Amino acid sequence: MDLVYKNEKQLFIISAVIASILWLAITVGTVGVILIYLLLGYLFFLFTHSAFITHLKGNGVRITEQQYPDLFESLKRNAEKVGLHHVPEAYLLRTDFFNALATRFRGRNFVVLFSDVVDALEKQPGAIDFYIGHELGHLHRKHLQWSVFLFPAAFIPILGAAYRRAQEYTCDRYGAMCCNNDADVVAAISTMSAGDSRWNTMNMDAYLEQINETGGFWMSFNELNNDYPWLTKRMAAAMAFRQQQAANFPRRHGFAWFLSMFVPRFGGGAAMSIIMTMVIVGVLAAIAIPAYQDYIIKAQVVGVYQQAIPLKDAVEQYANENEVWPTSLTELGSSEEVLADSEGQYEIGVYDDGVIAAEVLINGEEGQYIVLEPSYEEGIISWVCYGQDLDDKYLPLECR
Repeated sequence: MDLVYKNEKQLFIISAVIASILWLAITVGTVGVILIYLLLGYLFFLFTHSAFITHLKGNGVRITEQQYPDLFESLKRNAEKVGLHHVPEAYLLRTDFFNALATRFRGRNFVVLFSDVVDALEKQPGAIDFYIGHELGHLHRKHLQWSVFLFPAAFIPILGAAYRRAQEYTCDRYGAMCCNNDADVVAAISTMSAGDSRWNTMNMDAYLEQINETGGFWMSFNELNNDYPWLTKRMAAAMAFRQQQAANFPRRHGFAWFLSMFVPRFGGGAAMSIIMTMVIVGVLAAIAIPAYQDYIIKAQVVGVYQQAIPLKDAVEQYANENEVWPTSLTELGSSEEVLADSEGQYEIGVYDDGVIAAEVLINGEEGQYIVLEPSYEEGIISWVCYGQDLDDKYLPLECR
């Protein structure tokens, strides 16, 4: 009985390869500085996660042989069944969430059962084995340990969410394996769908027929960008596993696949991913648009500077021949007082002491200049370049 869902291993390998490449690129690209940020990130995680663990220990009820022995026996039995060498600490906690979870803190495993689940299944206690087995599956498959390494690849469109869904299918198999019969599996998943009181009156055949609707565009798109499969599919897959059959689902919509390739995974489903994508696009736009505008202005300024450079030779030749600096372009033989382009982006002139001044008209604003100023010492003419009322960041490197 293969407990690992058919796609999990392949998706893990792809994610691991991509994560390795990304970690290497980030480390080399930042000259190792990323390691400092990783340490800071770990410290931040340590403190924030400790808040949950301490809340759990301070407010939850630890499941032991003396405290809820029935739950402890289920935990111990199923830990052995899935192959865990140590029984993880387990707690019963009152929350507004109808689920269970596994977590890890400083090398220790924890399983948390929410009281609403336990209360809902009071008349079908065997179904709790499904929840326990599911969370033990996460621990046995080391999903929590690998998540840190795979983190860079987790945001990749389609891949990140697909791997998370594969993990859920795998852990549902662990849960189904821990149950004694099909009715326990049905009860466990039904409570997630119909709630704590209506689950035992749910029409199973009608519920599974809803799977036929999952092949449409919207159903496909939102599932492709969701960390969890639709519960109808989870029910069918878990029951098929119990009966050693293959679960058949409708093919997802082709355009949904295509569109999902542009939606990074952020957890919480397609809506959250799209919102986060829009946020990222907005942030990038806030950074990229001004940067692009600066690039355009800088390119304009550099272009004007290159137009002014040839006048240096003319000024030097005039000074050497006449032993005096030219004061205008006409003295250099030009028919115009200034050189100007047809688009009105610049005007270049020669002024007192042979100074070449290029006025750059940035967005129609006047009074911003690149200045080339000559000096004569011991028979050698040298030049300095600087800006006048022009931001240094737009100047060519030679003028800063």
